[in-house]
Amino acid sequence: MPIVLGKPGVDGLHEAVGVLREWQYDGAPMQLHPGDLGWFWRFGAEATAAAVRTWSREGQILAVGLLDGPQLLRLKIAPDAQRDEELAQQLVEDVTEPDRGVLMEGKVYVDAPMGALVQDLLFDNGWDTDEPWTPLRRDLTEPVKDPGVRIKVIGPEQAHVRTAVHRASFDGSTFTDERWQAMAAGLPYADARCLVAYDDRGNAVAAVTVWSAGPGKPGLLEPMGVRREHRGHGYGKAITVAAAAALRELGSSSAIVCTPSSNAGAVATYKAAGFQQLPEIQDRRRDA
Repeated sequence: MPIVLGKPGVDGLHEAVGVLREWQYDGAPMQLHPGDLGWFWRFGAEATAAAVRTWSREGQILAVGLLDGPQLLRLKIAPDAQRDEELAQQLVEDVTEPDRGVLMEGKVYVDAPMGALVQDLLFDNGWDTDEPWTPLRRDLTEPVKDPGVRIKVIGPEQAHVRTAVHRASFDGSTFTDERWQAMAAGLPYADARCLVAYDDRGNAVAAVTVWSAGPGKPGLLEPMGVRREHRGHGYGKAITVAAAAALRELGSSSAIVCTPSSNAGAVATYKAAGFQQLPEIQDRRRDA
């Protein structure tokens, strides 16, 4: 049976999120997580649906992609379809031809699981490797120690605190209160939490959002940030430890995060918070 490329629409997002939850397991290639769709949901359900692509055979979804901008496709493949030749060939054709409605012309990127056949075929078709990313993981079997600072779970009434910390942590951020509300209304946020850390003077200094994929599955940190003027005081480590504790309370088996390898400070922060550095991963890049 042929592989069918689809756009799920708003009504189909529930199925896409559902299969992403099913495909998460400890030791899985660290690609698309339900929390990635949840974080994208800040732009609204319609925008999220427009950015999602699915590849199915006989009605069964084998791969889910998120267009994280017109130049980047983030791809998750079903565990038993990583080396499926028909699927891999279809994926390569769909991301290569702009008229398929996946990626634009010119320089584009595909974030696909390392070891999947699609990685090999993209390389054979002239796609290069891009800058490395560092995945990190913390096992949550044992209880997590107190982070040492005051942590608050943020609800709708405190959304402005969460968004303000984010904007003060990331240059060019457009995370507004309205976008927090849209994110919180999304399907993945039912198993998510926003946390804010406070210093001794009551200032909100760091924030993180954590996303569970369900009990016994890895949970994701996305995003985590510390206000620029409060960096260098251990708040990044503290909010990351708090994130791990929150995911454990949600039933997650582990906490995962991924950051550019060039961001040595972020890598060091996660390692200080008990995360184990895993082998680097790289996107595939087409320059023209």
